[in-house]
Amino acid sequence: MQNVVDIARADDRSLPDWPVQSLRGNRLAGERYTSREFFQQEWDHMWTRVWLLLGRESEIPNPGDWQCEEVGPESILMVRQKDGGINAFYNVCQHRGNRLVTGEKGHVNRFVCRYHSWAFMPDGVLAYAQDAEDFPEGDPCGKVNLISLRCETFAGFIWVNMDPECASLREFLGPIWDDWSRYDLHTWKRYVALTTTLPCNWKVVLDNFNESYHVPTVHKPIGTPEERKRMHSGVDTNYRNTRFDLSDEGHNRMIMAGGYAGVSLNSDGTIGEPLNSIMHEWGLNPADFVGKGDETRAALQKAKRTLGPAKGYTHYDKLADEQLTDAFHYTLFPNFAVSLWSDGFHFLRARPHPSDPEQCVFDNWWYASQPEGETAPIRTTVGIVPRDHECRHEVFAAGEKSMGRTIDGDVEIFPLQQAGFHSRGYVGSYLAGQESRIRRYHELIDDYIAGRRPERVNGSDG
Repeated sequence: MQNVVDIARADDRSLPDWPVQSLRGNRLAGERYTSREFFQQEWDHMWTRVWLLLGRESEIPNPGDWQCEEVGPESILMVRQKDGGINAFYNVCQHRGNRLVTGEKGHVNRFVCRYHSWAFMPDGVLAYAQDAEDFPEGDPCGKVNLISLRCETFAGFIWVNMDPECASLREFLGPIWDDWSRYDLHTWKRYVALTTTLPCNWKVVLDNFNESYHVPTVHKPIGTPEERKRMHSGVDTNYRNTRFDLSDEGHNRMIMAGGYAGVSLNSDGTIGEPLNSIMHEWGLNPADFVGKGDETRAALQKAKRTLGPAKGYTHYDKLADEQLTDAFHYTLFPNFAVSLWSDGFHFLRARPHPSDPEQCVFDNWWYASQPEGETAPIRTTVGIVPRDHECRHEVFAAGEKSMGRTIDGDVEIFPLQQAGFHSRGYVGSYLAGQESRIRRYHELIDDYIAGRRPERVNGSDG
């Protein structure tokens, strides 16, 4: 683990350190991204053994509401129950294997198969079978039900695990659970939902979001000469000033200090956008900080701490000072990355294609906090939207629509990298220290394939 900068902590809200991890240093061969055999091994031994973030509780508020998501060859059905809980089932009729639903979400009194009218209740129990008296083994009702998966909820999301013997979600998430519990994420609303199929292996996407080494090249600011010199949103992406953490459970955290005018200054010393507007929103006059750009981060933290509760930002009381300004970027094993800000949740997820190792499904979503009485618009990765904006999930082919300027830069690289993995001239990765999170991710995949689970540094099972 690399801890270059000791970021200042709030005494009563401090973030605990994550343990130091050791890495094996394996080279990552191209066949990991192209081989159908390796792709199948991942599915058999890893994907079916881990907790996966799928649905959203707010999408299915009432009994009988359901939501469906695809993961590789599987289709997972999540259903709100009469007691308010949520159950997850494989989306497959137990008669002849027909999919019960084909949409994204809906409401039912019963799930009725369109092939032979078998009807299953929202709790998965078979309530009706056509010509029930004609089955040599007896009436299927009472004998045949939908097959359930382990299902838990956290941060407003629905998580499932195909392994009936899996550990709890909280144990699987480890320190992520405590970090995210500070934000009241279950109350946040989605403002962007873009999904596309990319011509690359799912790990290409996760590798990219497991490092910031590419940021100065791929995400170089554009515009006027002044704008090209800035770092977006006053975030310092230099690895020397970034904190990198690896958890025992296999998840990773990268903390980049934010709110610095020093990396967002115009040539005349004035503070550029968007930090200029952000400071105005919190009662700070950017003109007071000309020549004092390094003082804006602490001033913004103090302003949010002071003014936040009265403006409805009640979760600020649980956040450490750095969480008020800095970019907290997490990658959750195996396929989810998120940049978490004090009031923004950038949801980045890659799901494996059902059969092709050189394709994946990629989701780029944005959630924002909902302070009572706040009317200011929402800054997202695709621009500013009204706070009352109703998000529509858009699904489209790669390149058919922009995923937002920043993510478009990543997406342009992915197919070129995928093609390079086929080259005889590619002999395996040569990773920098700041890319250690990539190495850890792949080592964990190998461990799952070998039948090993993450181990804690004290030697006990993770």
